Amino acid sequence: MSMPQELKYTKSHEWVSVDGDIVTVGITDHAQEELGDVAMVLFPEVGRVLQVEEKFGEIESIKAVSDLYAPVSGTVIAVNDALMNAPELVNDDAYGEGWMVRISMTNLGELDSLLTADQYAEIE
Repeated sequence: MSMPQELKYTKSHEWVSVDGDIVTVGITDHAQEELGDVAMVLFPEVGRVLQVEEKFGEIESIKAVSDLYAPVSGTVIAVNDALMNAPELVNDDAYGEGWMVRISMTNLGELDSLLTADQYAEIE
Protein backbone atom coordinates (compact mmCIF):
# COMPACT_ATOMS: atom_id res chain seq x y z
CA MET A 1 0.00 0.00 0.00
CA SER A 2 1.32 3.40 -0.96
CA MET A 3 2.14 5.93 1.77
CA PRO A 4 4.31 8.90 0.68
CA GLN A 5 6.78 9.88 3.40
CA GLU A 6 6.53 13.63 2.67
CA LEU A 7 2.81 13.79 3.56
CA LYS A 8 1.10 14.15 6.93
CA TYR A 9 -1.83 11.94 7.95
CA THR A 10 -4.86 11.91 10.24
CA LYS A 11 -6.28 9.06 12.28
CA SER A 12 -9.44 9.42 10.17
CA HIS A 13 -7.40 8.51 7.03
CA GLU A 14 -6.97 11.86 5.33
CA TRP A 15 -3.58 12.86 3.93
CA VAL A 16 -2.20 16.40 3.93
CA SER A 17 0.35 18.00 1.62
CA VAL A 18 1.78 21.25 2.97
CA ASP A 19 2.91 24.20 0.82
CA GLY A 20 3.47 27.23 3.05
CA ASP A 21 0.15 27.95 4.72
CA ILE A 22 -1.83 26.05 2.07
CA VAL A 23 -2.66 22.38 2.52
CA THR A 24 -4.06 19.94 -0.02
CA VAL A 25 -6.23 17.18 1.45
CA GLY A 26 -7.32 13.77 0.19
CA ILE A 27 -7.97 10.31 1.56
CA THR A 28 -5.26 7.71 1.92
CA ASP A 29 -4.65 4.72 -0.30
CA HIS A 30 -5.73 2.53 2.62
CA ALA A 31 -9.04 4.42 2.93
CA GLN A 32 -9.86 4.22 -0.77
CA GLU A 33 -9.13 0.49 -0.78
CA GLU A 34 -11.40 -0.03 2.22
CA LEU A 35 -14.19 1.96 0.54
CA GLY A 36 -13.97 0.22 -2.81
CA ASP A 37 -15.13 1.95 -5.97
CA VAL A 38 -15.82 5.60 -5.18
CA ALA A 39 -19.12 6.76 -6.69
CA MET A 40 -19.44 10.34 -5.42
CA VAL A 41 -17.64 12.96 -3.35
CA LEU A 42 -19.48 15.84 -1.67
CA PHE A 43 -17.37 18.95 -0.99
CA PRO A 44 -17.74 22.12 1.02
CA GLU A 45 -18.21 25.42 -0.79
CA VAL A 46 -15.11 27.46 -1.58
CA GLY A 47 -14.85 30.12 1.10
CA ARG A 48 -16.22 27.94 3.90
CA VAL A 49 -14.29 28.30 7.14
CA LEU A 50 -13.50 24.96 8.80
CA GLN A 51 -12.34 24.07 12.27
CA VAL A 52 -9.91 21.20 12.82
CA GLU A 53 -11.69 17.81 12.83
CA GLU A 54 -14.93 19.38 11.52
CA LYS A 55 -16.83 17.33 8.95
CA PHE A 56 -16.36 18.96 5.56
CA GLY A 57 -17.87 16.45 3.16
CA GLU A 58 -18.78 12.88 2.35
CA ILE A 59 -17.41 10.17 0.12
CA GLU A 60 -19.77 7.51 -1.20
CA SER A 61 -18.67 4.16 -2.55
CA ILE A 62 -20.35 0.91 -3.49
CA LYS A 63 -19.73 -0.28 0.08
CA ALA A 64 -20.40 2.71 2.33
CA VAL A 65 -20.72 6.44 2.87
CA SER A 66 -17.97 8.01 4.96
CA ASP A 67 -17.55 11.49 6.39
CA LEU A 68 -14.50 13.60 5.54
CA TYR A 69 -12.87 15.63 8.32
CA ALA A 70 -10.75 18.76 8.18
CA PRO A 71 -7.19 17.97 9.27
CA VAL A 72 -6.56 21.65 10.01
CA SER A 73 -8.53 24.86 10.59
CA GLY A 74 -8.83 27.38 7.80
CA THR A 75 -10.69 28.52 4.71
CA VAL A 76 -11.46 26.27 1.76
CA ILE A 77 -9.81 27.92 -1.24
CA ALA A 78 -10.34 25.18 -3.85
CA VAL A 79 -12.17 21.90 -4.42
CA ASN A 80 -11.28 19.26 -7.00
CA ASP A 81 -14.09 19.74 -9.52
CA ALA A 82 -12.69 16.87 -11.61
CA LEU A 83 -14.07 14.44 -9.03
CA MET A 84 -17.63 15.53 -9.82
CA ASN A 85 -17.45 13.81 -13.22
CA ALA A 86 -14.73 11.27 -12.43
CA PRO A 87 -14.91 10.17 -8.76
CA GLU A 88 -12.86 7.09 -9.68
CA LEU A 89 -9.79 9.36 -9.65
CA VAL A 90 -9.77 8.79 -5.87
CA ASN A 91 -9.23 5.06 -6.51
CA ASP A 92 -6.84 5.55 -9.43
CA ASP A 93 -4.57 8.22 -7.91
CA ALA A 94 -5.43 8.88 -4.24
CA TYR A 95 -2.34 11.04 -3.64
CA GLY A 96 -2.44 12.93 -6.95
CA GLU A 97 -5.46 13.58 -9.18
CA GLY A 98 -7.75 12.31 -6.42
CA TRP A 99 -7.10 15.25 -4.08
CA MET A 100 -10.25 16.80 -2.60
CA VAL A 101 -9.81 20.27 -1.13
CA ARG A 102 -7.21 22.96 -0.54
CA ILE A 103 -7.33 24.90 2.70
CA SER A 104 -5.62 28.14 3.65
CA MET A 105 -4.58 27.42 7.23
CA THR A 106 -5.23 29.77 10.14
CA ASN A 107 -3.08 27.88 12.68
CA LEU A 108 0.17 26.38 11.40
CA GLY A 109 0.72 24.79 14.81
CA GLU A 110 -2.04 22.27 14.04
CA LEU A 111 0.36 20.54 11.64
CA ASP A 112 2.27 19.30 14.68
CA SER A 113 -0.69 17.14 15.72
CA LEU A 114 -0.81 15.28 12.38
CA LEU A 115 0.84 11.89 11.97
CA THR A 116 3.98 11.06 10.05
CA ALA A 117 3.85 8.23 7.51
CA ASP A 118 5.46 5.87 10.00
CA GLN A 119 2.98 6.82 12.74
CA TYR A 120 0.06 6.39 10.33
CA ALA A 121 1.36 2.96 9.28
CA GLU A 122 1.07 1.84 12.90
CA ILE A 123 -2.68 2.60 13.08
CA GLU A 124 -3.57 1.49 9.56
